Amino acid sequence: MPHLLAAVVVCVSLCASAPASAEARRPNVLLILVDDMGTGDLSCYGARDVETPRIDRLAAEGLRFTAYYAAGAECTPTRTALLTGQYPQRVGGMECAIGTGNVGRYDDAVRLAARSELGLPPRDAVLAPALQQAGYDTAIFGKWHLGYDLKFNPLDHGFDCFFGFLGGYVDYFTHEELSDLAVLYEGRRPVERNGYMTELIADDAVRFLESPREQPFFLYVAFSVPHFPFQAPGDATGRTVLPEKLTEGTRETYIEMLRDMDRHTGRILDALEKAGLAGDTVVVFASDHGAMRPGSNGRFRGFKGGLFEGGIRTPLIVRWPGRIARGSDCAQPTITMDLTAALLRVAGTRPPADHPADGIDILRHVEEQRPEFSRTLFWRARRANRTWRAVRDGDWKFVSKVEDGAQDEWLFDVARDPAEERDLLTERLDAAEKLRAKLSKWERDVEPRR
Repeated sequence: MPHLLAAVVVCVSLCASAPASAEARRPNVLLILVDDMGTGDLSCYGARDVETPRIDRLAAEGLRFTAYYAAGAECTPTRTALLTGQYPQRVGGMECAIGTGNVGRYDDAVRLAARSELGLPPRDAVLAPALQQAGYDTAIFGKWHLGYDLKFNPLDHGFDCFFGFLGGYVDYFTHEELSDLAVLYEGRRPVERNGYMTELIADDAVRFLESPREQPFFLYVAFSVPHFPFQAPGDATGRTVLPEKLTEGTRETYIEMLRDMDRHTGRILDALEKAGLAGDTVVVFASDHGAMRPGSNGRFRGFKGGLFEGGIRTPLIVRWPGRIARGSDCAQPTITMDLTAALLRVAGTRPPADHPADGIDILRHVEEQRPEFSRTLFWRARRANRTWRAVRDGDWKFVSKVEDGAQDEWLFDVARDPAEERDLLTERLDAAEKLRAKLSKWERDVEPRR
């Protein structure tokens, strides 16, 4: 399709058009975010049934975080936290994945969807707008999942270029979801392309890196893999996967998807190297939350959607040549918004005064070799009549789940028991009560803005 390729070239050239400033060059940022992948899905995190050599090499050349948490147990909340630098609850309507076809899945989201307001308001976006205003070329290729309506398009959130899909998933071959909406977009217009989704995303990322530019860049590669439908590169059927088959998949197919993602990640890293940019680029590789079956969260309990460790504890790798030691590990508890704070500082900017950060600059913490310190981190995950809540305070973690009027609670010492096998609630009621109080105060503090 020549007209589509021409449009990609225009997009890439627009991203590379501005002149460089006289100030010292700031590092580029390459952020690769994968979808629904757990710590048991990468060989560098201990997976024994899958090999991911290019991601393993990235970890060997950089830093592997071992206590990194996603800000949400589903896609939309974590992506909201990444782009706003704040807990997703502050935005309103974004603490559950936006449903297929632009559906709200809990009361606030249903209310906003009825008003055509279900999505991330551009006024709340911080990361890409701040980098764009600081002189960075900005691009996103892949999954968006922050609103279907045109007013929530990535181009209104600080990105110069966008190719990808609007919802939570697409068929990897037909690029359709199970709704009547057009979801594959280039900029503000729907498009059609031929090919496997992971490869198409990587193709645009490689073209972006091959395009000459004078300004630093922020490239956000949002792979859809290994999110369902579970389709390996050789599984094309010529039609969109059926509803009853959407979340069915074998571990063997899942592993093929991971291997393919690893290969395309390598293509992107090779393009960075070939362009002579690897030494001047911060590379971040992370997952947006834990895996669902047939994915693996390793030793951690639970899966996507819940707030046990398996739902929110994920891989995070950062490579920054000359600034972060090769082959190192970091056990400091870290959360999505810490990446936002760090990348803003790296780019020489900061969040607006009326949009204070909820995270810390985790890269400064690593660069300066600061000791680990105790933190308090919070989560809330809502969907229909189910609400999960959790708080980690130092080594203690309190988890609550309310569903259909029934409530369950747990208390864990995650330092000694990261697999959350021993519930200490009845033994340490005093600790649980303190964490309940902190969680209640946090919920009052993050009341939504809309």
